[in-house]
Amino acid sequence: MFCSLSDALLISIGVAGISIFLNNYIDLVSDWLFGISAIWLVGYGLLRLRDAVIGKSILITENSSANGLVSTLSILVVLTFANPHVYLDTVVLIGSVSQQFPGDTKLAYVIGASIASFVFFFSLAYGAKYLSPIMQKPAAWRLLDSFIAFIMFTLAIKMAQAVS
Repeated sequence: MFCSLSDALLISIGVAGISIFLNNYIDLVSDWLFGISAIWLVGYGLLRLRDAVIGKSILITENSSANGLVSTLSILVVLTFANPHVYLDTVVLIGSVSQQFPGDTKLAYVIGASIASFVFFFSLAYGAKYLSPIMQKPAAWRLLDSFIAFIMFTLAIKMAQAVS
């Protein structure tokens, strides 16, 4: 829940913040934003493709005692807000993409992106329990890395196509 709410907050800040910052300059910088976003996604896709080919990804599980709520939330705060990727993904990338939507449709975009984030994090949390035995196998990691690479390349193509 914490990760989902944090993502929704950062998505909202990204859409609102970038909109205010770039409102008068969007025509001048949108090609740069979409171009840089496409390059970033290609780079990330290449990293996932490399891992899919090498196949060295592994899931390490440990038996540990449950931490308390405060300890868990403290770790989540650091992992969320000290991670530069969260800002690149939510504030910069999602905020930049929102610039193609006029007026009130940006609110629908924020709601849709936030719902997607909730679905992602809850699926990740609940799915992890069921998928952990499967993810012990290197072939499963290769498949996952290949799928992520495909998604990153697809998004990069869409971003590049948005450049006028």
